[in-house]
Parts: sequence; C-alpha cells; structure tokens
Amino acid sequence: MYISPEDPRAASAIKAIKAGDFRALVNILEENPDLATAYIGTPTEARTLLHITTDHPGKLRNVTALIHVIVFAGADVNARFIGAQHQETPMHWAASCDDVSAINALMDQNADENATGGVIADGTPLDNAVAFRQWRAAKRLVERSAKVNLRNAAALGLMDYLREVVGDDDTLGKEEKKPSKEELDHAFWYACHGGQLQAAQFLREWGADVHVIPPWSEGSTTFDAVKEEGPDGTDPSGLRAWLRSLGVTSSE
Repeated sequence: MYISPEDPRAASAIKAIKAGDFRALVNILEENPDLATAYIGTPTEARTLLHITTDHPGKLRNVTALIHVIVFAGADVNARFIGAQHQETPMHWAASCDDVSAINALMDQNADENATGGVIADGTPLDNAVAFRQWRAAKRLVERSAKVNLRNAAALGLMDYLREVVGDDDTLGKEEKKPSKEELDHAFWYACHGGQLQAAQFLREWGADVHVIPPWSEGSTTFDAVKEEGPDGTDPSGLRAWLRSLGVTSSE
C-alpha cells in the first residue's frame, strides 16, 4: 500500500515518530494497522515508517521503543526504499547517521546487517558507515558480526584482518584470494580516510600506491582523504606527516 505523506494517517504517525512519542504511535497503528507495512510516497519513490525512524540526522528520542512498536505492528525490518538511486534498508539509514541505538534495535529485531543495495557501490550498512565516517556505527556493526571487506578493514584499522587477507598470516582461517593491486590501492585510500597510520603503512609495504586517486574521490589524493579528526577524536597529524615524507600532497 502506498500512502501520501500528507495523508492525515501518515502525517500523524510521522509526527509521533519525530517527537519520539511511542505511546501515541501505538495508538495510531492500532487504529490504522496497514500503516506498519505501508510505503509513504509513490510507486516511484517511497519509504516505510522504519525508514522515517532512522532518517537523517537520526538519534530520535526513544528510537528503540519506536522501532519495536513498528516491527511489533507487522513492519518488515528489512523493507527497502523504493527509488531510482538506491534500495536501502532502515539499517543502511541508521548506519549513515551514526545511530547506534537504532542499529541495536533493528538487529534485535533480526534486521540484516549485511543487506546490499546501498548508495555506496550497492553496498552494505557498514559500507555506508565507513564511507560517511560514521565510526561509532561502523564499530558497532563489526561488533555485531557485520561482514567486513578490505576497504572497511583498512578504514577501521582492523590489522588482524589485513594481515590475514593481504599478508601471510593465516591464523584466522580465511580462504579469500589475495587482493588485486587495484584493491590494495583503494584500501590504502580508505586507510587514510579512516586516519589509520598503521594500516596505511602495512598496505604500502604490500605494494599499495600512496598516490592513488580512486574514481569515487573526485580527484582527492590520499592526503586529502585524511580529515582534521580521526575516529574517536584521534589526531591524524602523524599520518599526514608520513604521507608528506613520501611526497603525497593535497590536490587543492
């Protein structure tokens, strides 16, 4: 079922969600049970109540209770956004705005932490969190068993993963084939994006190009990828100094 956001039923539900008023939402869904599974919008672009609950900027008051109420009313926790640009789930949206409480609530309701369809290369919620530098969300997803790829591991400084997949350490028992040169280069850019000096140094030792400019970076160098503040407020000045010593500069 599609329903306009201006429809009084949808409008009242959206108002309750934005206010964090889960008790009002319970009453609204009891009176309008179809809302729980409805798409708010049109057949060409629409979202669910769970998407609204996890929409930017996120971190709504009582978000855990809101999610539980909507799912209990019959919502599909893995429902996808309908639109031309992506098919993201509510988990993608929670990850994109660093909403750890929403991530926990969704996963407690059996949301798929590895759902694809994201705006970042048709990827997962973790791909979104890493690309948008939502580090608390990224770490929580990893803690709750989200599948990690090479780029994610580099950005998060997951050295055991890097040693296993890139290097010679097979203690984790992984069976993936060794990454290509392009994959190494892109992982290096992500290590800089995440402010991870140790990961960047390790990837360079294994052949990554410190001057790589990936297609998604819009001309930004690995130096540009290093932000003013790294994860958890870490100072990335050491990474910048190391890149400068290798002749890497800003594109600006």
